[in-house]
Amino acid sequence: MVDDSPPMTGGFYEELRRIAGRLLSDERRGHTLQPTALVHEAYLRLAGSSRLPDVPRADQLALAVRVLRQVLVDHQRARGADKRGGGGLRIELGADLASAEEVAHDFDALHRALERLRELDARQAEVVVLRAFGGLTMDQVAAALRVAKRTAEADWTVARAWLARELAREREA
Repeated sequence: MVDDSPPMTGGFYEELRRIAGRLLSDERRGHTLQPTALVHEAYLRLAGSSRLPDVPRADQLALAVRVLRQVLVDHQRARGADKRGGGGLRIELGADLASAEEVAHDFDALHRALERLRELDARQAEVVVLRAFGGLTMDQVAAALRVAKRTAEADWTVARAWLARELAREREA
């Protein structure tokens, strides 16, 4: 069943609010960005640059997750959190995986590592963005990337291991 409702109505908006709430739930006290503001800022960016209603729902959600992530990156950079010793957003790479160790990572360090991963394997980086930032299921990730679920799962496994190694190196440096 294809959902062809406008992108910021009903279930889609609620899905974005859920994702934004999850992203900001572990944020430091006094953070100035709220889930609703995050969703609205992402929508303004989407509305100004794409024809979101013309793409399938999985693609809408994947694009929205990327924009939510970019809003967070921009917000953290504007606040200069890294220069003042951190305290920024933390993301769990093991979210929703029963066998995964739940490890939270500094948002800015994860962003830098993701950019390095994107240079090596863009699809693996995209799987991480959709899973870790968007909270999408593996079925949703596979649909958004137009790959088999097993391929998405393999990418997720390899990307998480690579990121864990990179983040450990960055902490040691």
